[in-house]
Amino acid sequence: MYLSRSDHIHNVGFISTRFQGTDGVSLETEKWRTVLERMGYECFFFSGLSDWDPKRSMVFDLAFFGHPQIQEIQERCFGTTVRSRALTGEIQEVRFHLKKALYDFIDTFKLDLLIIENAVTIPMNIPLGLAITEVIAETGLPTIAHHHDFAWERQRFTVNAVEDYLAMSFPPRLHTINHVVINSEARKQLSYRCGLSSIIIPNVFDFSKEPPEMDDYARMLRSDLGIGADDTLLLQPTRIIARKGIEHAIELAHRLKDHRAKLLISHQERDEGSGYFNRTMEYGRLLGVDVIVRPDIIGPSRGITPEGKRKYSLWDCYLNADFVTYPSLYEGFGNAFLEAIWFRKPILVNRYSIFEQDIEPVDFDVVTMDSYITDDTLDAVRAILDTPEAVRMMTMKNFELGKRFFSFSLLEQRIKQVLMNFGQV
Repeated sequence: MYLSRSDHIHNVGFISTRFQGTDGVSLETEKWRTVLERMGYECFFFSGLSDWDPKRSMVFDLAFFGHPQIQEIQERCFGTTVRSRALTGEIQEVRFHLKKALYDFIDTFKLDLLIIENAVTIPMNIPLGLAITEVIAETGLPTIAHHHDFAWERQRFTVNAVEDYLAMSFPPRLHTINHVVINSEARKQLSYRCGLSSIIIPNVFDFSKEPPEMDDYARMLRSDLGIGADDTLLLQPTRIIARKGIEHAIELAHRLKDHRAKLLISHQERDEGSGYFNRTMEYGRLLGVDVIVRPDIIGPSRGITPEGKRKYSLWDCYLNADFVTYPSLYEGFGNAFLEAIWFRKPILVNRYSIFEQDIEPVDFDVVTMDSYITDDTLDAVRAILDTPEAVRMMTMKNFELGKRFFSFSLLEQRIKQVLMNFGQV
């Protein structure tokens, strides 16, 4: 019996659609992995796309939300309220294959605990969510469902032909599942909509480590991007999707002409299509702003391109930034915010709802805006750019607050709290 394994949890299996790159789910999973391994657990990974340790990973292509068959299924599930009998049959067929793969994963690595990373939260891969739910129901394995983005937080899922599947698996209601959310609004909504209790574990960062220092390699980034020594580099450390509010960062750069501001967007991923990317680049041209997107030489880590050019990491971008822009309209929490705090960089934040509820009360010293940039916003940014000593004081304060409220030690405490629900210490 699988259930007997819960007497002593040793092997932990993470399940998601992908473990690759620098998306928020992959980043947070890596942090959980680090803390769990420090606590003495062995961690293994199941996904549809992965660049993680192959000896500890099982990759099954149908688990990836970008798989052509999964994308085709998704397109037929949303934007309409009736699904065909053939579509139901296809969903169930894919579910069957995924379920078999999940059982292989559990048996291969002799798993005692499952941690589901967003795969039973946002319905990007409906067959995977159904397969996970059935496997948990059939094995009784202790499970942590780590929720990052719920269906009700995305307008594109409102009209659908899969209400029955969403009710069953996004999220599932099973007694062996402990639900973890990343902010207080999600906890309220999960309780209100689904009658499920949860614990909040916010995004965290390893504030026990110092960030890397500027070295000769990182110094080359500006010249390779065509940024002059007198230019002000604004860093937008996010993907190019509409809810990131990148047009506000472009406006800020436009209004900082006196500081020769240029905007670097670190991530080129377009998970929600190319429409907003095209709009962003066009808006930059309209305002005469140099918007820099260079996936050819900026990636997850340093390296050499096929043409022999230097390739830079996200950390190199932070090291070179004079100011970080984070004008998101909505965020589940805010990984990029914590990264900027760790690098001791001044930051502009749009007061999105989760920031107001869960981050702002900590009293970080940042420039804030409410939906649009005002003259006061601009004055505050200029004052920071013109007074390096003030920057040093405010960013040191922010680093210490991050260390106190959003560190790995907090994550370890909260994970122990969840494991106690399974009778573990």
